[in-house]
Amino acid sequence: MIYLDNAATSYQKPEEVRAAVADALLQLGNSGRGAHGASLDASRMIFDTRRMLAELFHAGDPARVAFTANSTESLNTAIQGAFDPGDHVITTVMEHNSVLRPLYLMEKRGVELTILPVDQKGNIRYEDLEAAIRKNTRGVVCTHASNLTGNMNDLEAIGRICRAHGILFLVDASQTAGVFDIDMERMGIDVLCFTGHKGLLGPQGTGGICVRDGILIRPLMVGGSGVHSYLRTQPEEMPEALEAGTLNSHGIAGLHAALLYLRKTGINNIRERELMLMKRFYEGVREIPGIRVYGDFSEEKLLCRAPVVALNIRDCDSGEVADELAFHYEIYTRAGAHCAPLMHQALGTAEQGAVRFSMSHYNEEKEIDEAIHAVRELSL
Repeated sequence: MIYLDNAATSYQKPEEVRAAVADALLQLGNSGRGAHGASLDASRMIFDTRRMLAELFHAGDPARVAFTANSTESLNTAIQGAFDPGDHVITTVMEHNSVLRPLYLMEKRGVELTILPVDQKGNIRYEDLEAAIRKNTRGVVCTHASNLTGNMNDLEAIGRICRAHGILFLVDASQTAGVFDIDMERMGIDVLCFTGHKGLLGPQGTGGICVRDGILIRPLMVGGSGVHSYLRTQPEEMPEALEAGTLNSHGIAGLHAALLYLRKTGINNIRERELMLMKRFYEGVREIPGIRVYGDFSEEKLLCRAPVVALNIRDCDSGEVADELAFHYEIYTRAGAHCAPLMHQALGTAEQGAVRFSMSHYNEEKEIDEAIHAVRELSL
């Protein structure tokens, strides 16, 4: 089996991650719900994971990192907790439904919404962003990289615009966390949302939200926090403000081990290998007759894009192509709409969808060559 669906979830995890989850199931108690050893062990591990995430993303105080189940929960928390009726929010056509649907919900509640278009290669224009800012603009919400095309936004450029106008900058780092350098301070990011099960190589059911000091996000959920139990409201201090209920300490233990693996391996090394594999695949398929590749693969973009190649074979249904790849070649990809409806509409693939190949540093060159061979055969 050749797994090329890492943009959906990283399939191969470090051995340390599997071992950490198994050990946690046997050893960890409920963090913040006791003063005995099992509870304290969980608390120490969770704090150390916060610390490593804060260092990875340059988020400052580890207390500004709150754990969630995934990017979707993080983005819903950020979007529903930062904006109010009458606010104007700017986003892009590049977004995943985890950004779009919460924004549409807020639009029904009275938030004004502007969605920036993309050019033929799927890139936004930063002059469009600046032109869209109004007196009541409260913030910009955008992805770091499109899960469909792999195109990346220049977060530092967007952050400068947001700071110049005194508006919030919320980022969806689902496709880049653990693979690309993210510096909240340098990039001017106020709220960073991420998942643990993709580039961070952790278990599913883990994720988080980093909130810059001084930014208040209303909690999406309220409940037990382990502290201030007699308050009728959720504690306002981070991270408890955004962490109602028992945390997934078993999953966070796996994420903790994954972060140690990333430190040891080096995210620069991981990124270089994944981009090399992506380029190898792209170069192998781009000139096959009947193949159309989506996204910006210009020379200057090859080192600053997610390791994703989305394509179609003539007018063949993307789902049928993905099925052929899976059943006859044992190559696993993802087809369809990828939860990115506006991007598909912009590319003219709303009906056909696209077949997405997404690489991991665990993939081998021979696997990429087999995928190229399969696409070539299917195109005949």
